[in-house]
Amino acid sequence: QVQLVESGGGLVQAGGSLRLSCAASGSITSINAMGWYRQTPGKQRDLVASITSRGSTNYADSVKGRFTISRDNAKNTIYLQMNSLKSEDTAVYYCNVLTSPWGTAMRVWGQGTQVTVSS
Repeated sequence: QVQLVESGGGLVQAGGSLRLSCAASGSITSINAMGWYRQTPGKQRDLVASITSRGSTNYADSVKGRFTISRDNAKNTIYLQMNSLKSEDTAVYYCNVLTSPWGTAMRVWGQGTQVTVSS
Protein backbone atom coordinates (compact mmCIF):
# COMPACT_ATOMS: atom_id res chain seq x y z
CA GLN A 1 0.00 0.00 0.00
CA VAL A 2 1.22 3.48 -0.77
CA GLN A 3 1.95 5.79 2.11
CA LEU A 4 0.97 9.43 1.85
CA VAL A 5 2.79 12.47 3.23
CA GLU A 6 1.15 15.88 3.31
CA SER A 7 3.06 19.18 3.20
CA GLY A 8 2.68 22.83 2.33
CA GLY A 9 0.63 24.11 5.21
CA GLY A 10 1.40 27.28 7.11
CA LEU A 11 0.15 30.58 8.39
CA VAL A 12 -1.49 32.89 5.89
CA GLN A 13 -3.67 35.99 6.08
CA ALA A 14 -7.28 35.90 5.05
CA GLY A 15 -7.56 36.30 1.31
CA GLY A 16 -4.22 34.65 0.72
CA SER A 17 -3.27 31.39 -0.96
CA LEU A 18 -1.49 28.16 -0.18
CA ARG A 19 -0.75 25.02 -2.15
CA LEU A 20 -0.73 21.71 -0.34
CA SER A 21 1.05 18.63 -1.63
CA CYS A 22 0.45 14.96 -0.95
CA ALA A 23 3.33 12.75 -1.98
CA ALA A 24 2.77 9.02 -2.35
CA SER A 25 5.46 6.43 -1.73
CA GLY A 26 4.44 4.58 -4.88
CA SER A 27 2.58 4.99 -8.13
CA ILE A 28 -0.84 6.61 -8.00
CA THR A 29 -1.59 6.00 -11.67
CA SER A 30 -3.91 3.08 -10.96
CA ILE A 31 -5.61 4.69 -7.96
CA ASN A 32 -9.14 5.60 -9.02
CA ALA A 33 -9.83 8.40 -6.58
CA MET A 34 -7.93 10.47 -4.08
CA GLY A 35 -9.03 13.31 -1.91
CA TRP A 36 -8.24 16.02 0.60
CA TYR A 37 -9.88 16.12 4.00
CA ARG A 38 -9.71 18.66 6.79
CA GLN A 39 -10.34 18.51 10.49
CA THR A 40 -10.63 21.05 13.29
CA PRO A 41 -10.39 20.15 16.99
CA GLY A 42 -13.48 18.39 18.28
CA LYS A 43 -15.01 17.95 14.84
CA GLN A 44 -15.11 15.13 12.34
CA ARG A 45 -12.77 14.91 9.40
CA ASP A 46 -14.55 16.17 6.28
CA LEU A 47 -13.80 15.54 2.64
CA VAL A 48 -13.34 18.83 0.81
CA ALA A 49 -12.05 17.81 -2.62
CA SER A 50 -11.52 14.68 -4.68
CA ILE A 51 -10.05 13.75 -8.03
CA THR A 52 -10.34 10.61 -10.11
CA SER A 53 -7.73 8.92 -12.25
CA ARG A 54 -9.33 10.60 -15.26
CA GLY A 55 -9.09 14.01 -13.67
CA SER A 56 -12.72 14.48 -12.72
CA THR A 57 -13.05 16.62 -9.62
CA ASN A 58 -15.58 17.17 -6.87
CA TYR A 59 -15.69 19.80 -4.14
CA ALA A 60 -17.54 20.50 -0.95
CA ASP A 61 -19.78 23.54 -1.23
CA SER A 62 -17.68 25.38 1.35
CA VAL A 63 -14.61 25.41 -0.90
CA LYS A 64 -16.12 25.35 -4.37
CA GLY A 65 -14.71 28.12 -6.53
CA ARG A 66 -11.78 28.73 -4.19
CA PHE A 67 -9.93 25.40 -4.01
CA THR A 68 -8.56 23.36 -6.90
CA ILE A 69 -7.41 19.77 -6.65
CA SER A 70 -5.00 18.31 -9.18
CA ARG A 71 -2.78 15.29 -9.61
CA ASP A 72 0.58 14.65 -11.23
CA ASN A 73 0.89 10.92 -11.83
CA ALA A 74 4.49 11.28 -12.96
CA LYS A 75 5.38 12.72 -9.56
CA ASN A 76 2.98 10.49 -7.61
CA THR A 77 1.57 13.61 -6.03
CA ILE A 78 -1.76 15.33 -5.64
CA TYR A 79 -2.17 19.00 -4.84
CA LEU A 80 -4.70 21.33 -3.32
CA GLN A 81 -4.48 24.93 -4.45
CA MET A 82 -6.32 27.08 -1.94
CA ASN A 83 -7.19 30.66 -2.85
CA SER A 84 -9.22 33.36 -1.13
CA LEU A 85 -8.62 31.67 2.18
CA LYS A 86 -10.95 32.37 5.07
CA SER A 87 -10.50 31.94 8.80
CA GLU A 88 -12.92 29.01 8.66
CA ASP A 89 -10.47 27.16 6.41
CA THR A 90 -8.14 26.83 9.39
CA ALA A 91 -7.69 23.10 9.98
CA VAL A 92 -5.34 20.18 9.65
CA TYR A 93 -5.48 18.92 6.09
CA TYR A 94 -5.04 15.27 5.15
CA CYS A 95 -5.00 13.35 1.90
CA ASN A 96 -6.13 9.79 1.33
CA VAL A 97 -7.14 7.22 -1.22
CA LEU A 98 -10.92 6.98 -1.62
CA THR A 99 -13.22 4.05 -2.28
CA SER A 100 -15.01 6.12 -4.95
CA PRO A 101 -14.99 9.71 -6.26
CA TRP A 102 -16.77 10.96 -3.12
CA GLY A 103 -16.30 7.86 -1.02
CA THR A 104 -14.58 7.01 2.20
CA ALA A 105 -10.91 6.93 3.05
CA MET A 106 -9.04 3.66 2.59
CA ARG A 107 -5.59 4.22 4.06
CA VAL A 108 -4.12 4.87 7.46
CA TRP A 109 -4.09 8.59 8.10
CA GLY A 110 -0.84 10.50 7.93
CA GLN A 111 0.14 13.42 10.13
CA GLY A 112 -1.53 15.99 7.95
CA THR A 113 -0.45 19.57 7.44
CA GLN A 114 -1.69 22.51 9.49
CA VAL A 115 -3.27 25.46 7.73
CA THR A 116 -3.92 28.55 9.80
CA VAL A 117 -5.70 31.54 8.32
CA SER A 118 -5.51 34.75 10.30
CA SER A 119 -8.23 37.34 9.96
